[in-house]
Amino acid sequence: MKTDANVVHLNKATAEQSPTSPVGRLPVALIQVRDKAAQQLKQNLQSLFDNADDTLFEMADRATSNAEQNAFFEAMRDLRLKRKTIERGFLQKVFESFANLNQYEIGKPQPALDTVSFDSLSLVQNDELEETVALDAMVAKVMSRDAAALGHLTTRLNAVISKKLDDKSNPLGPTLLSEYFLDACSGLGVEIKVKLIILKLFEKYVLGSCDNLYAEANQALVSAGVLPELKSAPPRRQSRPAASTYVQSSAEEGMPLLEGADQGVQEVFGALQDLLSQVRGSAMPRRAQVADALPITSNDLMRLLSHMQQRTPAQINLDDFDLRNQLEHLLERASAKSGKARVVGEVDEDVINLVSMLFEFILDDRTLPDSLKALIGRLQIPMLKVAVLDKTFFSRGSHPARRLLNEIASAALGWGEQDDAQRDSLYQKIEQVVQRLLNDFVDDPAIFSELLADFMAFTGDERRRSELLEQRTRDAEEGSAKAELARRQVEQALNERLLGKTLPEVVVRLLQEAWSKVLMLTCLKHGVESPEWQAALQTMDDLVWSVAPHEDPEARLQLLELVPGLLKALREGMASAAFDPFSTSEFFSQLEVLHVQAFQRFKRAAAEAEVTPEQAEAVQADGGEGDLELPLLELPAEEAVVEDAPAMVEVVEEIILLAPGQTRPQEPEVMLPDDDEALLQVDSLRVGSWVEFQEDEEHKLRCKLAAIIKPTGKYVFVNRTGMKVLEKSRNSLAVEFRRNAIRLLDDALLFDRALESVIGNLRKLKNA
Repeated sequence: MKTDANVVHLNKATAEQSPTSPVGRLPVALIQVRDKAAQQLKQNLQSLFDNADDTLFEMADRATSNAEQNAFFEAMRDLRLKRKTIERGFLQKVFESFANLNQYEIGKPQPALDTVSFDSLSLVQNDELEETVALDAMVAKVMSRDAAALGHLTTRLNAVISKKLDDKSNPLGPTLLSEYFLDACSGLGVEIKVKLIILKLFEKYVLGSCDNLYAEANQALVSAGVLPELKSAPPRRQSRPAASTYVQSSAEEGMPLLEGADQGVQEVFGALQDLLSQVRGSAMPRRAQVADALPITSNDLMRLLSHMQQRTPAQINLDDFDLRNQLEHLLERASAKSGKARVVGEVDEDVINLVSMLFEFILDDRTLPDSLKALIGRLQIPMLKVAVLDKTFFSRGSHPARRLLNEIASAALGWGEQDDAQRDSLYQKIEQVVQRLLNDFVDDPAIFSELLADFMAFTGDERRRSELLEQRTRDAEEGSAKAELARRQVEQALNERLLGKTLPEVVVRLLQEAWSKVLMLTCLKHGVESPEWQAALQTMDDLVWSVAPHEDPEARLQLLELVPGLLKALREGMASAAFDPFSTSEFFSQLEVLHVQAFQRFKRAAAEAEVTPEQAEAVQADGGEGDLELPLLELPAEEAVVEDAPAMVEVVEEIILLAPGQTRPQEPEVMLPDDDEALLQVDSLRVGSWVEFQEDEEHKLRCKLAAIIKPTGKYVFVNRTGMKVLEKSRNSLAVEFRRNAIRLLDDALLFDRALESVIGNLRKLKNA
């Protein structure tokens, strides 16, 4: 009987998991379940991180001390920087757990987050105990709500895999999901209080959607014909009954109210207003009080701001531009025209002051390139308008207007000062975004989402191109470093054997010009610990010995045995290095002369000992040496003795090998102690860090540390396109730090840094 192609029968599914099948191979149905689950989990994680800033910001605002507030701000920064790493680590664990479903693990206990027994409590640190208690509570909530759906999913998985699962070892169960997330967050340097807040967010945004996760997974398996008779109840989308429980528990634990976004926004903005009210009149100018002045509505304020926006000059003088003063002049004109005194309402005035202070920080920020500040300064009015319309602008890290400003600043981080800035693609794109907001933004904030998506697509393309070029730069530098290291190894080997010796000129040239290339190739291919490298060194040693004068009579026989193998090794090595055949022949011709002269010296030595050559040969025959035969060399007759002495040279200078076109400038090395502060600053640099070099009084160079080449100790820097612009040694970088000619650029989100600074300054003024 024919069956539908999408139906997988149990007996067939089981057969596919036989021991003869590839280890870890999954049925198509399980692959679909895995991919759909991964997609949903990824979306839930993104929601978690999008809301984490709001939650931690609220906690920072409620902090009772500067240290506590700083801890929350540091946690916000750390979470932003490591967000992608946590997402990848969590999803990688999920994929690995599915890949292991068809692998037997004998004797290996399944990971579990069971409640810690009282006997072991003393062995668990307080922080670990708090984590365990929180995880147990999270898992218990999911099990009390979705136990049936999870049980059906576990049963269906057991029907198609070889390993037997329970709800705790189910890769989509709350136990393992919580464990994977905690493991992915292990790199966060946060206190236990912050970690518990992050776990609460995980419970809300990830575990809180497990009902949908299990419903979709069960439905996918049912569609594939896996136990369709098991009837699962549809997912329950309650009107957040768990919210009240969560809000209550959060309040008891001193955590932010994650439910009720409106309430949270009002609390954040209210806290900012409270800070402003306490410094108004001292640190901030108090609004002039007019007895009969009427506050204008927010709609009237928006119309005034739109009027100013349309007349924003193309080039703003940042020193002269004061938004509050310009708005005050407009109100005075409107009041004079209508005959009634008009002022900005208190709430709107607080918004104006906050946005003005934010832009004061932004336009004073040294991380932002000066040539782009005028462009970004023109965004002040559109940002003020969106803040008047939507107070979540101050409290929600994922607000499109905030994200747009942050993305522009992040893209501009590596932008250097240029004479033809208007021709740069990034400058043109930012200018296009600014002009679009000034021309088209009236009162619909949706334009920020549209511009954000467009700008991120542009920067994404630029980033992919720069990453590709950056990787090529790294590969080239690593290859160059390996070649440089090999060259130094060869230099050392040559200098150890030649320096201070007097040798025939042809031998010195052969070793420097030809055999050095053989050594280089051998070092690169096999390394200095290999037999091939040792054999190449031995050949060089044999060559040097073969042309040196020897007094020992036994040396003649040793030379006779050595020469054939030596010449063969030299010829094969030079051929492997593709050395010029003509030069090779010339070297061998001159080398043959040297070896012939060596044998003639032995004959002269015998004559000087008043022994005829015939007698010497007889003595040698009696000694067991036998007839002298040279397979590659033929000794000339006595009357044809070669009299020309070879040209000799003494090697007195260190041999330095350079690649074609290469020069090796000797960088002055400054000896610094290991604990020198400048060296510690260099060691704190990480690949990906952006820095700015002050080349002279007028020119600055912004670049990113792309690679630290360990063999040579080079620090390689690239510009924002990924092209290499600079390389420095560790010591030379330390010198730059000592001269204050280099500084790290803060790559944290610009708006968030500005808001942190404003809040910190207001708190200081309040406590002053």
